[in-house]
Amino acid sequence: MPKILYIESSPRKKRSSSIAVADIFLKEYEKKHKSDEIKKIDLWEKQIPTFDGDVIDAKYAIMHGQSHTEAQRKAWRQVEETIAEFKNADKYVISLPMWNFSIPYVLKHYIDVIVQPSYTFSFSPTEGYKGLVTGKPIVLIYSRGGAYGSGTGAEGLDLQRTYMETILKFIGFTNIKSIIIEPTLGKPEEKDLAVEKATKEALSLAASF
Repeated sequence: MPKILYIESSPRKKRSSSIAVADIFLKEYEKKHKSDEIKKIDLWEKQIPTFDGDVIDAKYAIMHGQSHTEAQRKAWRQVEETIAEFKNADKYVISLPMWNFSIPYVLKHYIDVIVQPSYTFSFSPTEGYKGLVTGKPIVLIYSRGGAYGSGTGAEGLDLQRTYMETILKFIGFTNIKSIIIEPTLGKPEEKDLAVEKATKEALSLAASF
């Protein structure tokens, strides 16, 4: 039974455009794939390991080929569990708003925990960097207050999509689909059109995902 992991990163909940479109996508997906399992991670509720103290020491112990102390082993187990939960999925959906041209800090925190050598990527002098999360599709649902698409003149400020695609490709993703909702902070009719367009894309993409 395929497993879909949905990662939600907006704290606005019912007022969030990215969450609203993600919900439409997932409901349509459920209609087409009744036997699939959908697991949701709300990053504002999830306890993500803090990357300091014994956790960071444990990471560098691994990198330097050293054994963990008991405290490091216990601390690193939280990181391994977070990575395992992520890698256990077959398909992924992430909804995210743009914050300061980039992504919410809770999503960056989560990414910094799961992107680890020997878990989600590897390195060798002959092959260089190699992603270890492969053969899995992912849908990214972005919302932005302004417009940053082609022809807007603000393309260079879009660090949201640029970062997400860069880090996902780094750990092995090649099948990356995007749904963009923009602008959401302009005139009400502009937001309505943006949501309507994204909704159509979500319904179409859910059928083939």
